[in-house]
Amino acid sequence: MASPLPVPVPTARGPRTGMILAIVLVSYVMIVLDNSIIFTGLPQIQAEMNLTAGGLAWAQNAYTLVFGGLLLLGARMGDILGRRRVFIVGLALFGLASLLVGTAQNEAWIIAARAFQGIGAAIVAPSSLALITALFPVGPKRTRATATYGTTAGLGASLGLVVGGALASWVSWRVGFFINVPVAAVMIILALRYLPAFERVSGRFDVLGAIASTLGMGAFVYGIINVGEQGWADPLTLWSIVIGLAVLAVFVLNEWKARQPIMPLRLFASRERAGAAIARLLFAGTMIAFFFFTTQFFQGVYGWSPLQAGLGFLPMTVVQFASSLLVPRLTRRLGGAPLLVVGLVSVLAGMAWITRLTADTPFLIGAAGPLVLLGLGQGLTFGPLTSAGVAGARPEDAGAASGLVNTAHQLGSTLGVAILTAAAAGVATLEQRVVDAYLGGTVMLGLAVAASLALIIPAELRHRTRTDSA
Repeated sequence: MASPLPVPVPTARGPRTGMILAIVLVSYVMIVLDNSIIFTGLPQIQAEMNLTAGGLAWAQNAYTLVFGGLLLLGARMGDILGRRRVFIVGLALFGLASLLVGTAQNEAWIIAARAFQGIGAAIVAPSSLALITALFPVGPKRTRATATYGTTAGLGASLGLVVGGALASWVSWRVGFFINVPVAAVMIILALRYLPAFERVSGRFDVLGAIASTLGMGAFVYGIINVGEQGWADPLTLWSIVIGLAVLAVFVLNEWKARQPIMPLRLFASRERAGAAIARLLFAGTMIAFFFFTTQFFQGVYGWSPLQAGLGFLPMTVVQFASSLLVPRLTRRLGGAPLLVVGLVSVLAGMAWITRLTADTPFLIGAAGPLVLLGLGQGLTFGPLTSAGVAGARPEDAGAASGLVNTAHQLGSTLGVAILTAAAAGVATLEQRVVDAYLGGTVMLGLAVAASLALIIPAELRHRTRTDSA
């Protein structure tokens, strides 16, 4: 086994951590927003470009799939090439790709541009979290910074729905992507001025691992999406899934043997980190799919405009923001794992409740209550889930652990939309398709709660026991 990589240290003295955190969070919000800002504009996009149902799903999944597939390589790039340099390159690529999405004219164009966006996001996201772990010392400062970073993921997704709806109604869905261009440019200027330089470490890229993980997951997700159009018996569906699983098996074997893997399998030796990865995959998959289907319900069943659909998520967004502010205090009082379980159970309750939604159910009766529970649960969940994902990671594994957190989130988002779209396929009405997706999401959240209870809670209890005995 290869010896651990040396830890890169900033060469600048006294970095302005407040400004650094602001740069990191604004950049991360930008890429998370693009997970959801497209949702409220989906009906307009479909009408403008005559997208098929599969093409509509790929307009979202092309981004999250490439994002998730290349995240591990992006994290490794930061270690070898320097985190500031890689962070800036990622911002530049993301800004350029956003411009291409905003100018898209057909199905192939928008899918390709969204995939290109995923490349930039895969570089920025792990660099962001790695910058926090490198520049904030272990203790309350890092805990607060990590909790804020985790909360940003949920708030960014929820805020994207509101912003996307407003822009789609007032101007065009394209504006949401054009805005990224000046934001990325400003973040690059600030990063050049405020981010400290890092020493580069020697190493090699696990190119085979990156290619295998991306192609394997791509083939698998393609097969799942094809279920919605052609069914399980279609040869393309079956072969895509089989080939995808086979390539992913090659990826795992490569990571086991590689001298410097992009995803060290030792990360899963920790029950807490493994449980956090599983829970995040299921949780993120459910919530992104929830946004995907609910905005269609608001517009296709309730007949709302994109702005009304975006504003419909406000009860969730407001409660999520308020509850996220309590996370640092509640974590100190209750512990991260119990707070995580409380949050997931709240989300589970909200998802189970909203399965009763129908076209005849008024919004305030059928949707507002579940949205409040979903917002409460998300606000309590993201911070502890992020902390559990990097807990106890060795310094030389900081980049890989950060990449694993983001990979679980993005691959969960991709699989969630794909699986729940397939589960709702063949149903005659949009209303029933949405409800079927909610039912599938409820099952996924139940599994996330089970993973947390079985893996994360025992790990934290053992840690507390060792701390008390010491």
